[in-house]
Amino acid sequence: MNQDEIIATLKSHYSRDLRKQLVKSLLKAERSGDRMEIDRQYKVINQIFSYVLQESGWKIGVDSKQWNTQPIKIMLEVFPKLGESQWYKEEELAVDQSIDVVMPQSLSSKN
Repeated sequence: MNQDEIIATLKSHYSRDLRKQLVKSLLKAERSGDRMEIDRQYKVINQIFSYVLQESGWKIGVDSKQWNTQPIKIMLEVFPKLGESQWYKEEELAVDQSIDVVMPQSLSSKN
């Protein structure tokens, strides 16, 4: 599925009001610091994110130059205020801090 199809599918399954409420609840839970509520909200958003990862055919890149940021961009397109959440910041940080993996010479010569 391409990016536009994934976005259209999510928007058709989750009304605008529902998407706004989901993000609003997530932000409220993060602000309150209620660990149980944060976990509950993260579980919902992670289920949606898992769908996005699956449908976009996401794979871990060999190095950071190949890192596919499409899934997180899709989430931000579907849930615009999600960018204000700690969940989004952590996901974005994971992408930004990905580093090139360099194999030690001894391992690369065996392959």
